Amino acid sequence: MAQRQTAPVRFEASGAKSTYKSLDSPAQYVKGVGERLANVLTKLDIYNVRDLLFHFPRRYEDRTQFRRIAQLREGEWATISGKIVAVDNVPTRSRVKITKVAIDDGSGVANLVYFNQPYLRERFRKLYGKQIVAYGQAQGARWGIELTSVEWEELREEGDPLSFGRIVPIYPLTEGVGQGSLRKAINNALETYAPLAQDALPKEVARKHRLMDLLPALRNVHFPESEEAKREAERRMIFEELFMLQVALGLRKRDQDQPGCGIRFAVPPEYREELRAALPFTLTKAQERVIREIEADMSSPSCMNRLLQGDVGSGKTAVALAAILMAVKNGYQAALMAPTEILAEQHYLTLEDAANKLGIKHDLLIGSLRAKAKREVYERVASGETQLLIGTHALIQEGVDFRNLGLAIIDEQHRFGVLQRAALIQKGLNPDILVMTATPIPRTLTLTVYGDLEISVIDELPEGRKPIKTHWKSSTERLRVYEAARKLIQEGRQVYVVCPLIEESEKLQARAATELAEHLRNEVFPDLRLGLLHGQMKTQEKDDMMARFRAGEIDVLVSTTVIEVGVDVPNATVMIIEDADRFGLAQLHQLRGRVGRGGHQSYCILVGDAATDEARQRLRTLTETGDGFIIAEEDLKLRGPGEFYGTRQSGMPELKIANIFRDVPILELARKEAFELIEKDPSLAGPEHGPLREELQRKLRGLQLATVS
Repeated sequence: MAQRQTAPVRFEASGAKSTYKSLDSPAQYVKGVGERLANVLTKLDIYNVRDLLFHFPRRYEDRTQFRRIAQLREGEWATISGKIVAVDNVPTRSRVKITKVAIDDGSGVANLVYFNQPYLRERFRKLYGKQIVAYGQAQGARWGIELTSVEWEELREEGDPLSFGRIVPIYPLTEGVGQGSLRKAINNALETYAPLAQDALPKEVARKHRLMDLLPALRNVHFPESEEAKREAERRMIFEELFMLQVALGLRKRDQDQPGCGIRFAVPPEYREELRAALPFTLTKAQERVIREIEADMSSPSCMNRLLQGDVGSGKTAVALAAILMAVKNGYQAALMAPTEILAEQHYLTLEDAANKLGIKHDLLIGSLRAKAKREVYERVASGETQLLIGTHALIQEGVDFRNLGLAIIDEQHRFGVLQRAALIQKGLNPDILVMTATPIPRTLTLTVYGDLEISVIDELPEGRKPIKTHWKSSTERLRVYEAARKLIQEGRQVYVVCPLIEESEKLQARAATELAEHLRNEVFPDLRLGLLHGQMKTQEKDDMMARFRAGEIDVLVSTTVIEVGVDVPNATVMIIEDADRFGLAQLHQLRGRVGRGGHQSYCILVGDAATDEARQRLRTLTETGDGFIIAEEDLKLRGPGEFYGTRQSGMPELKIANIFRDVPILELARKEAFELIEKDPSLAGPEHGPLREELQRKLRGLQLATVS
């Protein structure tokens, strides 16, 4: 449906040809912006007027109360006003240039202090004897009180200062733009353009929850009239953002749930017994429960869209095999796509024995296969001879044509781009979709990113698994850690040592791993068998190294994070992570999950000297719990949702004002209203929902959520 355009209003921009005034107008045409600042604002993803209006403050400062200089106390943030009585640049021994501006308010004198900004001296000298307003942090000094981190402006009769005498917005910034200039630009955008904004929130929803109208909400979220007005404006904008997202999820879920859009698989009566007979272990109750949930989905006429969550080592692959067997017994093919060759090969090896027993003809397709081998796989897949194809993104390349793909399984899906997931699904005609992840997803994310998926959780580890004991040791205790590892090796166990994380480049990371391996081989474990694994090695070299480690031919495997996902060596019982404070919480939990996969007691040793409170909190959390969901919640708190999965990679929308951890009550309310609205008006066809429909088309254009079907 074509998007209705805002009624155009002509205006003349200085230095520009006559153009149209709308929220889509380039930001440079807002008074106070111009071409130079507009280019800087693109670093904040601000390109047009709408982006400027919806660039929300990250916090606020209450600057409504002026303080007398004589009453200032050390450490407090305060707004003062006075006349400039002296200005000078003060040299220091360390060559730092300090500009000091003395202001007098009648009760006393305070110095405003600026570091390495000598040009300010002439600017302040021009204002000598004039009244200014300043906001900063009071510090005691040898000659009286000083204010640092200062914002200021000249106090004029006319105009409404945006930075003082009010609750002041503090915006996310980038180099080249200050708070003052951004406040002015946003204020001018509000004055000129805000009336053109269309209120997309249905009136009945806004009335029911007593939400502020859009225009006053925009004004008060940027420049609040009062603390109460700020709270109400934020509540309105948070609700709208989450409501839009939930409507999009609800519409997608409605499309997926349409009867007849999917394959109706029969549940063969004998298949459960065949599955149990083919597995070398007994399924847990949690696995049995999840298999029943998948059976119900696959036997319905709607498309299955299910997210399978299970902590590391919980047995997701066995559950996936049940779905694969059901698809194959119904005459369809299945595909399993993993993000790395190591993980794809691990799945292939894990499934190989059971697949052979079940008579499932399977192939592995990865980028490193020779051209001839690839062509042979293509032929078997196209003819239908291959019933299960396991691989990396090689599965979605041109030339891979399934005869009748009925089931698409995507493992660790947040590591794939949205288009990669879509490409696999499009290899079939509405195949059922099973998304698997070993990264536990906090409930708040399941309501947002994964809100259109049914969710299954394997919350039980296989029998005989012992909890991993996790310890945090300082770098001074490193040799003792290695000696303890040696004792376990002498008992027949194997050890991983993960080298420090270097994010700048894979080459540097490989070099770090190589240097650590050389050090351990020469200085620490000269009598032991030591291996090396990193991302710069050729695929065959990596495969050979992992095969030797699995076979017990290597005692200590020095590795980068290439072992983070999917590597399964039950005899490896020690995971030593060097400089563990450099790693993220979820990544540490994934690495820890490489041990504890057999019957022996396993250990994870975090070696590092955490320099920040956040790093200390990460390491403490790992030592206190092995529960992936608690760890995921803590990770979400520490990093925020965008960082948690990688916003662009996962397809998750970048929330501009809502915080899905803080705003759960509003999220649940918005979800309830959104799903009720879709129940009443599934196509948003009602005239009262026209603005909502248009805004959704604009706002969520290109937004792909967790599934792409």
